[in-house]
Amino acid sequence: MRTARRRRGVSIRRSVYPRRLPGDHAHVVESAREIEVALADDQRLHGELIGADPATDLAVVRIPKSGVSGLAIGDSDRLKVGQLVVAVGNTHDLDLTVTTGVISAMGRSLRSRTGRLIENVIQTDAALNPSNSGGPLVDSRASLIGINTAVIRPAQGLSFVIPINTVRWVASSLIREGRILRGYLGVAAQNQKVDSELVGQLGLPSWDAIRIVAVTPGSPAEAAGICKGDVIVALGPAPVTSIDLLHRILAREAIGRPAPLALVRDRALFRIAVTPGAAPDNPD
Repeated sequence: MRTARRRRGVSIRRSVYPRRLPGDHAHVVESAREIEVALADDQRLHGELIGADPATDLAVVRIPKSGVSGLAIGDSDRLKVGQLVVAVGNTHDLDLTVTTGVISAMGRSLRSRTGRLIENVIQTDAALNPSNSGGPLVDSRASLIGINTAVIRPAQGLSFVIPINTVRWVASSLIREGRILRGYLGVAAQNQKVDSELVGQLGLPSWDAIRIVAVTPGSPAEAAGICKGDVIVALGPAPVTSIDLLHRILAREAIGRPAPLALVRDRALFRIAVTPGAAPDNPD
């Protein structure tokens, strides 16, 4: 079945239209056959996908038109809990639906479809609905402070927004390079509790670590000598207490830079050097 949606904003033509939130952005356009952008004056223009980042569920679409006015860009780092906000979207194909609320919390984490955590997410009680995501969240001065992305069902008043400072960083990288570069070791891992006796015996920084369950052939991890069954406890100066924390450490700045890695193997502590590479588009 093919479904086409025509509304103000972005329309797509694809095999199946996703019914889920989060994100009427990256996961919608990633398999689109056509992208159509409808402006406020009802002009409909062909959209070109510049790049998408599933880890933050954001995408950049370019239109062949200059001089289009946009919203003023705010600063999400200056937002305060209790601040009034307005969400705009096309809820159930009802153009430019507006809901209001307040910022309920800052600094939330939201898991993306790739398994990575989206950090520093804004929580608001402004109502979001399917097809509402991908729309703007603005402050009382109509400055863009975030992109609506997710709700928790069936709870009420639990909506989540990607902060505009994250959006700016992702968008600028997609425009420059077409994708987001992140560090990559090439391991599959699971969170692991370390025996308390071993923690004291080896002087480990935490009881929490990650156990390697697979190493990708030809990866930086294999080159460094990391093996299945190893328990990674630190990378660089930071303890590695979870897979999510490892993802945070493996930022773009880590690519190509040798870093000391501490791991436990056969109840002994080893320190080796590993040089993270750039993550492939679809890492294991």
